[in-house]
Amino acid sequence: MGKAIAFLVALIAGVVVVGWVAANLIGPVLFYLIVGALVIGGGYFLYAKAKKSISQDGRTQRRIEAATKTYRMRNK
Repeated sequence: MGKAIAFLVALIAGVVVVGWVAANLIGPVLFYLIVGALVIGGGYFLYAKAKKSISQDGRTQRRIEAATKTYRMRNK
């Protein structure tokens, strides 16, 4: 548990330091454009993963169909 917390703190500190350096080197306008693009890209990535996980295609749908078929066969 301690290693995970230390890694998380180091990761956050790294992001802050890189962000500060980028803001000073690149400039505020371009920095916020890049950050905005990363946020939008990350949001789209999470949206795509969530949509895929709740879709009716794939394993879940096949399991439902198999269960329905088994239920119908048992109750004939």
